[in-house]
Amino acid sequence: MVPSSETATVRVLCQKLLLSGNQPGTLQWLIGSPFFPPFTVVSTFRCIHHSPDFQQESDDLRKLLPKGFEVIGGLIVGDSDAEKTAFEAVRAARRLRKHLSEGGELDDEKIVGASCDAGTGTIHFFISKSENTTKLEPVGSVVYEDKSGKYLWENGCLLHCELPIKLPFYFPASSPSDSKEKFSDAIDAVITQFKEPYVVYIAETLKKASGDVPKPAVLRGKDLGFGADASNINRLPSADQVSDTKMLSCSHFFLNSKTAAAVNSAENADKIHISVLLNRSEKSPTSGTPVAEYFPAMEEARLIVVDLNLDVLVYAPKDLPLMHAASNLVIPALVDQLYSLKKIILPYLLMLRIYHFSPPGVLHPITTIYELNYGETEMKQVDVRKSLHLRLGLPLDRPLLRTANALDLSVNDDSRGNIKKRGSFLLKDVHIGIPSSGVAEGVASIIQGSYEYYHYLQDSFDDSGWGCAYRSLQTIISWFRLQHYTSVAVPSHREIQQTLVEIGDKDPSFIGSREWIGAIELSFVLDKLLGVSCKIMNFRSGSELPEKCRELAMHFENQGTPIMIGGGVLAYTLLGVDYDEGSGDCAFLILDPHYTGSEDHKKIVNGGWCGWKKAVDSKGKSFFLHNKFYNLLLPQRPNMV
Repeated sequence: MVPSSETATVRVLCQKLLLSGNQPGTLQWLIGSPFFPPFTVVSTFRCIHHSPDFQQESDDLRKLLPKGFEVIGGLIVGDSDAEKTAFEAVRAARRLRKHLSEGGELDDEKIVGASCDAGTGTIHFFISKSENTTKLEPVGSVVYEDKSGKYLWENGCLLHCELPIKLPFYFPASSPSDSKEKFSDAIDAVITQFKEPYVVYIAETLKKASGDVPKPAVLRGKDLGFGADASNINRLPSADQVSDTKMLSCSHFFLNSKTAAAVNSAENADKIHISVLLNRSEKSPTSGTPVAEYFPAMEEARLIVVDLNLDVLVYAPKDLPLMHAASNLVIPALVDQLYSLKKIILPYLLMLRIYHFSPPGVLHPITTIYELNYGETEMKQVDVRKSLHLRLGLPLDRPLLRTANALDLSVNDDSRGNIKKRGSFLLKDVHIGIPSSGVAEGVASIIQGSYEYYHYLQDSFDDSGWGCAYRSLQTIISWFRLQHYTSVAVPSHREIQQTLVEIGDKDPSFIGSREWIGAIELSFVLDKLLGVSCKIMNFRSGSELPEKCRELAMHFENQGTPIMIGGGVLAYTLLGVDYDEGSGDCAFLILDPHYTGSEDHKKIVNGGWCGWKKAVDSKGKSFFLHNKFYNLLLPQRPNMV
């Protein structure tokens, strides 16, 4: 039962309700879900089509927002008249909801309106009961939930449906302009098929195959209520239309699900795959011999076959019956995506790809449609990603929505945390969980993101005694790969040497040798292979490094990339610093490439191959030698989307 306005509570799940960079007059859409308690804000999208252009906004949100989430209100950054500003937000949200539903009827749903004082940042919430109401009622309380990801994914799951369609259509050769109409008719014919009683939906879990995985469930269109009233695809079947055996819930596939602590994001959420089949044989009550009919064209015609690869992702509570999830979420999502593709493809019949992302700060996944005929770095595609970053409040210097960042919706393998490569497993992020540095009042600044640990003797390659800088470079390049700044493979020692020869830094005899390389060579390789620039810090003695702790801390806070340390005949990878500005005490988080053992995290940490190293330990021994030169290579994070 919906609470009265006097006791209404707005629950905010998103970590950042007000997107950065907002100016007075900025409008944001508040996103919720019909499956959550009323007035629960899951995320917020910025309105980027000003005035606003409600048709364009609705087209964009229909593509971006998974079914299972909807616009529940608006927020405007305004002046001190909070109720007046909130009323404008409510009115805009109602207009957008009408465009999204493509209906002109009154919107009787309760809507959340919010205003943010541009000067103080204070946010006030109000409730609008119906479209005819001009009076808003203030919200009783606002609750900002902790562990919001857990709230979302403990009780919900994702349903994923891929449907490749080859769409042939003819048009008169003498009238190419008719192709648009014929293509549109072909799309409408496909949509009609979704509503047929003989359509079959097969639901199966997206978990690694094992004996305890539930068998796939088969749902038929006639069980979903299609056929009798196929005009209303969103209508839920009534209780007398389905038997109890047909009310299998989504949770059927997750009886032995993950522990609650692990389910906190779309990436590790429980998932169900839905396959769509059109069972033509059930259309006729009797069997018959296949018949081919020939319809001659009255004039010369052209045939075009368009490949449409539908790919939808929807959110559903685990206790929702599968048949309801299919009829109310998956099928409408397929229909919406077909209409979206039709609008984009025409008039040029572009080749499009669909991707799903789970960007940081957004609790639920989003869906994008990219045209990548000319690649991801083509300016048109860069502009598309910039507009998405702006809408979602994402930083404009991180590649968060490139195709390499897309969600992997293949069959789950529970061996997360390691990267399989060349028959072995590379450990990721080995510094996580290591003991503290021992700097009493220090502030730790460490690497941002993930990396792979490269060290001596990996891949059955003996580089002991000379390959430490190569291994540090491989670790650095793995960081750029895992943060999706590049798709370039981590190079082998020989490929690193070939690169240095190609740019003229080394003679051809260098290839296949066991010669050392240092910070300068690493910077050349990073520039050549990745287009990454680097800063280099030079030290005449290891005793000078603690004096630069503050500068190194700034690097990890602003750039977040791993640093290569070269001194004498040794090279290390620096993952962070812990620095007490008052006393000058400091420690360095060192990842040592000289390790020669197996990929055993416990052995690596206990052996000190990854850990905090004090500049001067308790016995007075210095980690960095005073009689050696040191060069530090600080890779700079590229500024891109």
